[in-house]
Amino acid sequence: MSECERVISGGEVIDGSGTARIRADVAIAGGRIVAVGDLSGWTASEERIEAGGRIVAPGFIDVHTHDDRLLLIHPDMAPKVSQGVTTVVVGNCGISLAPLIPAGDPPPPLNLLGGRGDFRFPRFADYVEALDAAPAAVNAVALVGHSTLRAAVMDDLGRAATEKETARMGDILDEALAAGCAGLSAGLAYPTAKAAPADEVATLASRLRAAGGIFTLHMRDEAAGVVASVEEAIAIGRQSGVPVVISHHKCCGRTNWGLSRKTLALIAAARASGLGVELDTYPYTASSTVLLKDFVARAERVLIAWSEPHPETTGRDLAEIAQNWGVDVDTAIDRLLPAGAIYFQMDEDDLRRILAFERTMVGSDGLPHDVRPHPRLWGTFPRVLGRYARDGGVFSLEEAVFRMTGNAARVFGLADRGRIAAGAAADIVLFDAARVLDRATYEKPFEPAAGICRVLVNGDTVWQDGAATDRRPGRLLRRNGGR
Repeated sequence: MSECERVISGGEVIDGSGTARIRADVAIAGGRIVAVGDLSGWTASEERIEAGGRIVAPGFIDVHTHDDRLLLIHPDMAPKVSQGVTTVVVGNCGISLAPLIPAGDPPPPLNLLGGRGDFRFPRFADYVEALDAAPAAVNAVALVGHSTLRAAVMDDLGRAATEKETARMGDILDEALAAGCAGLSAGLAYPTAKAAPADEVATLASRLRAAGGIFTLHMRDEAAGVVASVEEAIAIGRQSGVPVVISHHKCCGRTNWGLSRKTLALIAAARASGLGVELDTYPYTASSTVLLKDFVARAERVLIAWSEPHPETTGRDLAEIAQNWGVDVDTAIDRLLPAGAIYFQMDEDDLRRILAFERTMVGSDGLPHDVRPHPRLWGTFPRVLGRYARDGGVFSLEEAVFRMTGNAARVFGLADRGRIAAGAAADIVLFDAARVLDRATYEKPFEPAAGICRVLVNGDTVWQDGAATDRRPGRLLRRNGGR
């Protein structure tokens, strides 16, 4: 074949396998890569893209997002395509937009995804139909949330599910898997699932075996109990017989800094024994979620990301708000709820240690509906490439790309993603290795990153010259190559 639709020429290809970059051209036709090499003799019927020595890499896979609703209401997906992301994994931390029609306002943290009217999908298949009817700029892999299932079948989330309720949750999960769901997520740190014992979670996760699904876990405790929580995650994986991804691994609270040495040793030992235990992280020392007193107590500083009764406090320091109101912090929290917050509570050494750990994946964990979101929403992947790979030496640029592409595709069973190779889907990012860097900050969280030149999803350009295009080529991806 010597003719295609597009040729990307003159770039340095980092192919997503972890091997050294090569100078090569890339040919695209029918949404797929059809050749890689010296393609100077090829004819491009639509466009020849001159890479000019920039890096040509697989599009990044954001393995931990809360973009369930963003895909539908802002399908240009600018926060993600602007940083080179071409696939997002939604439905994390036990919260998914489907399948649920709540009787009232969705309880925290489900309200991170929207209000009562946004939860309008009684079946997971209904959510799939909505995505198919109005595609987004990026691909999506969708998980069903354990807390969402609990809210759908239980009258009291502050207790363990009965055997009958667990069976009903399992039936709903089976329906979702048949409709294209990739797996189950849980968030055992949150009020909606804190009371769930490990057996409840493992029983549900075991339903994933037949479908080849995956289980992701926001652990029960990421602070003083983080070591025990890693042990629980490993035990759930062993009991259920399915792969487990430990979400946004971190050690919260100054007294717990350094515990990553123990947690990573546990993960390494479990992997050595043959268990499928994976992890992801984001490259910041502040976290963000709903406003919770337990989380405030261990943080060095807290910023308010949004507050329904007091929107004027958005972006302000919680301690200063309490002082200005003449009340203690607990009283200020009560007045602010429902609300979201950014918690400064992790240590840079732990972050670097976790990021450097073998095959740690990258997930933004961004909250797109926050009024003043954490900068990770817009900055995660360029920050890894610029701050931690190029400037910080945590790993090579090739290894950074592998963590965010080929390895993520392996873990989530995306057979034709995450590689620059003939036959792979044409999800591609062009970036300037010398310039790529996050620009979003806590004060200005909506700043697009520097150095991301062009992004293609299934062969169509979705980001170019610093702006999103009008192309919406994304699709729902199933595990193991199905679609």
